[in-house]
Amino acid sequence: MKNKEIIENDDIVYGVHAVVESLNANRGNKLYIQEDLRGKNVDKIKDLARDKKVSISWTPKKTLSEMANEAVHQGFVLRVSEYAYSELNDIINKAKTEDNPLILILDGITDPHNFGSILRTADATKVCGIVIPKHRAVGVTPVVSKTSTGAALHMPIARVTNLSQTLDILKENGFWIFGTDMDGTSSHTWNTAGKLALIIGNEGKGISQNIKKQVDEMITIPMDGHVQSLNASVAAAILMYEVYRNKL
Repeated sequence: MKNKEIIENDDIVYGVHAVVESLNANRGNKLYIQEDLRGKNVDKIKDLARDKKVSISWTPKKTLSEMANEAVHQGFVLRVSEYAYSELNDIINKAKTEDNPLILILDGITDPHNFGSILRTADATKVCGIVIPKHRAVGVTPVVSKTSTGAALHMPIARVTNLSQTLDILKENGFWIFGTDMDGTSSHTWNTAGKLALIIGNEGKGISQNIKKQVDEMITIPMDGHVQSLNASVAAAILMYEVYRNKL
């Protein structure tokens, strides 16, 4: 029989960085710390939880591993309030206050590690926000939160039912829509001036055919090796930094 404390939904985060960021964001409901764990991290997180009035449960390592679905939890699991997605209009309004804003659109990213890595880079390069579909794509899960090392709490993420309609709304608000493809404008010569929306496609299938029809320009990352494609999070990082570099 499973321990009663085991959480069977996505409303947890684990690992030092994700737990600290969630506590600081006042999302913590209950903190579970490995019962035999000692050290600076324990004292820091324990004090932070008490400051935020979050109850603490000293828990066996085996139970924490089950709660984290056998992922590396570093001795800390936090039950959190449900992730609060942003509204698309809020991201657009935020973009309007910035010069050369970039909104990232993830078309069917299913790997939580890819999503988490993209969030880290998006936060580092001052992306205005990320748009993901509600269906056939990963949302903000514990693995995403852990991989993003807390960036999920700082990056506005909108979850929409229809990406095609979202692109229409972005175009109405003056955004140029870019996609990634093997055949397109080299990222080295990409004109990143203006309001940009960049679509990153699914890990295996790339950008959906119906979405491709709405793209203003395809961007390709030059490659000279034997491999013909890059991991989605790597490709996204290269292009996010290309936009960021041109802002500096």
